[in-house]
Amino acid sequence: MATHHDHSNSAWSVFLIFLRLGLTSFGGPIAHLGYFHTEFVTRRQWLTDRSYADLVALCQFLPGPASSQVGIALGMSRAGYAGALAAWAGFTLPSAVALILFALGISHYGDAISAGALHGLKVVAVAVVAQALWGMARNLCTDVPRVTLMGIAACVSLLLPGAWGQVAVMAIAGFVGLLLFNARQSDGHDPLPITISRRAGAICLSLFLALLVGLPLLTELYPNQTMVMVDAFYRVGSLVFGGGHVVLPLLQAEVVPSGWVSNEAFLAGYGAAQAIPGPLFTFAAFLGASMNLSPSGWVGGLICLLAIFAPSFLLIIGVLPFWEQLRRSVRTQAALAGVNAAVVGLLLAALYQPVWTSAILQPQDLALALVALIALMFWKLPPWLVVVASGVAGWLLSAVV
Repeated sequence: MATHHDHSNSAWSVFLIFLRLGLTSFGGPIAHLGYFHTEFVTRRQWLTDRSYADLVALCQFLPGPASSQVGIALGMSRAGYAGALAAWAGFTLPSAVALILFALGISHYGDAISAGALHGLKVVAVAVVAQALWGMARNLCTDVPRVTLMGIAACVSLLLPGAWGQVAVMAIAGFVGLLLFNARQSDGHDPLPITISRRAGAICLSLFLALLVGLPLLTELYPNQTMVMVDAFYRVGSLVFGGGHVVLPLLQAEVVPSGWVSNEAFLAGYGAAQAIPGPLFTFAAFLGASMNLSPSGWVGGLICLLAIFAPSFLLIIGVLPFWEQLRRSVRTQAALAGVNAAVVGLLLAALYQPVWTSAILQPQDLALALVALIALMFWKLPPWLVVVASGVAGWLLSAVV
């Protein structure tokens, strides 16, 4: 392991690690958390399972794209603010650039990716999520009450899908954890290797709120198309709970009725956003590039991309220093034990819906997922290789069958 630790503390190496993930992480936010787990907990040992689960729980509670926020925090733990920026850029730019190119009318490449290959990529997400789920469950659901909590959380999440259901499950699980797990049982916690001063945290939180309240006022006072776009995308980025898919109806409400983007373009971009790796929030880059306003194109795409991700940065940097302190308290740890069991339950529910239901449609899909899972867990092949191989296999299967 030593080799990893020697070189991975620079922002540039953080960027390269996340760039590889940004090019190969298909399957939406839950799958991304699986890829991150494999890369940073299992392979590189940047942090422990418990730290990772705590971080995921925190990012699920905050509004914004959970997987991107986990990435930002991981980058920050290695190389400070530059690392946070590097992790975000590496993970986000591949899909943002692809979507801006798509928006600029290079639609003939859209058909070059065969449906079979895309399906193979959905199938491999099943294996990635299953592997992460197995690893996390083994470490976090260590006794009967925790396994029970996990099961209940999974059931509730399947019966009440949607962001508020998830937040409610985690809140209740935290309360149950407080009652069930006493301080003696608490296993201590593994600190996140992140140092942010409380002052920096307070400044970022104040800035987050100031922009949320101030941008609408500014657009009233100085009506200007760029300001209007920044306000709309910043607001969406601040108010989305529960990950990527929730962002789509909110964005549609902002850009289609106002005539900024036609509904056809919106749906075409939505399809393309499903087909590429990386975070769904990069859909903002597609919309910015497709605007009927100026700026559009590359400038519009980058403005909207930065506006929708800005709240995530401010929130993560703002909350982490206070979170570290909270986690040290015995009662918080008891509550977190409950929340972490529930996080595994939510992951289990997501493994079924949407990951399994959108991928496993025929016997050969299950066969491919099984081979991918064995390749990841037992042959210990790198995830990107398994992803590429599954895409090829899906394409070949679709050609044969």
